[in-house]
Amino acid sequence: MLNGLFGRKPEKARADALYRHVVAAARSPHLYAELGVPDTVEGRFEMVILHVALIVLQLQALETEEGKALSQTLFDTMFDDFDAAMREMGVGDSGVGKKIRFMAEGFYGRAEALQKATATDGNDELQTVLARNVFNAEADDGRAPALALYVNSVLGGLQAQGGAALLKGEAPVFKAG
Repeated sequence: MLNGLFGRKPEKARADALYRHVVAAARSPHLYAELGVPDTVEGRFEMVILHVALIVLQLQALETEEGKALSQTLFDTMFDDFDAAMREMGVGDSGVGKKIRFMAEGFYGRAEALQKATATDGNDELQTVLARNVFNAEADDGRAPALALYVNSVLGGLQAQGGAALLKGEAPVFKAG
């Protein structure tokens, strides 16, 4: 009843839908079986934040209040999900806040590194970022080039689609290749 009285922010429904698409993309067996992403809690976390970061970068590139609001609501939706997942796994109330804060700092660092790496020519910086964050390895990790190709392909699809389409509620294009 109170939801009807006060209503939901319009970007909340769009953020929820975007997040469902992110989770589906992050769970793609291709990432784990063919690209070598570790099929662990940490590996899946990295794939969720990677896909969210790619969407956030598109929305923030619009430089509009609507884009900023949707990217913030998507971020909040992701961390609400992480919070719920940790509580399901039995992390106590006092530990959840600390872990969420640590994860949020990790997200911002990874998003900034991803933005810088994808703004440069070539894949070297992107491969280094992916090796360090996704594979917890050195820059020359053999799995990083294939994942960098995937990221560039997804980024190209999202750029072709444009942040304005995401604002309108279109499903993000996460197809590789």
